[in-house]
Amino acid sequence: MWPDRRLLDLIDIEFPILLAPMAGVMDAELAIAAAEGGALASLPCAMLSADKAREQVGIFRQRVTAPINLNFFCHQPVDADPAREAGWRRRLGAYYQELGLDPDAPNTAANRAPFDEAMCVLVEELKPAVVSFHFGLPAPALMQRVKAAGCIVMASATIVREAIWLEEHGVDAIIAQGAEAGGHRGMFLTDNIAQQPGLFALLPQVVDAVRVPVIAAGGIADGRGIAAAFALGAAGVQIGTTFLRCPESKVIAPARVALAQACDDSTVITNVMTGRPARGVANRVMREVGPLSADAPAFPHAATALGPLKVAAEKLGKVDFTNLWAGQAVRLGRDLPAAELTRALAGSALARMSRLAG
Repeated sequence: MWPDRRLLDLIDIEFPILLAPMAGVMDAELAIAAAEGGALASLPCAMLSADKAREQVGIFRQRVTAPINLNFFCHQPVDADPAREAGWRRRLGAYYQELGLDPDAPNTAANRAPFDEAMCVLVEELKPAVVSFHFGLPAPALMQRVKAAGCIVMASATIVREAIWLEEHGVDAIIAQGAEAGGHRGMFLTDNIAQQPGLFALLPQVVDAVRVPVIAAGGIADGRGIAAAFALGAAGVQIGTTFLRCPESKVIAPARVALAQACDDSTVITNVMTGRPARGVANRVMREVGPLSADAPAFPHAATALGPLKVAAEKLGKVDFTNLWAGQAVRLGRDLPAAELTRALAGSALARMSRLAG
């Protein structure tokens, strides 16, 4: 009944719905629930050690026999710049004073590592059905090893040129990430966020430009959005924000309130939280320091000085310094178990497409 079955034929899943990998707010529990509902489960690994990722995959496989997608970042690491980071701490100094913190105290460095040899060995060991990449692809030798392990490879594109590049470099499916999407922009051949297209402008152009299946991501939160994506040529959809309020997510209580109260104009693209552009519900530091700031150190080092502020504010029940990554359809989120939500999304999409076809 799905108009394009290429993704379903490529991966053994019931519905062409991918749970977006959302680092910091999910673990195997949400992945398991989404898989039980018929979606492709994802596990974000950019903030995990190889041992922790292995543990999470083990938990997943103990509970379900469904395929899993392991997601990794492929950014070029940038060394910390002590002078710039000191300036950033000074920029945030009033917040440290307000919360009774020492801005000169040593901080734990932000942990967002690119795909490397250790993670490639893990992939070769675990052989997940799918491996997806954000910010481009790993070095060709690592990419070849991932493919040799039998993994289907997906990666995100924010412009048509990136999609063509990804296909030329061997990906099996492309995630077309529109400007509406929550979280970090997957851009790697451009850094101009002002020119990033919205999904429903980007999607048909990517579909026309490549032969591999295209997965739509950004602003899709219900059956209407899924049906629209398929009408524009998608073979699947990737959904994240809608799952944030599921009981299986690790979103803390104050953040759940912020997400539930968010409106269509509540999200902005900011570099304040990590040093790289990402979309989220505006919090205090994003509004007062950004949302875009030339003072923010390069990714991921901007997050280092925010770490103590985040911990201290959350103890007070505040999310002034907490990443609230979410897409522009955040208002459409629902408080449903992930398996039930997945089935509801698929059922609503199929019913709408059936009506349109009839």
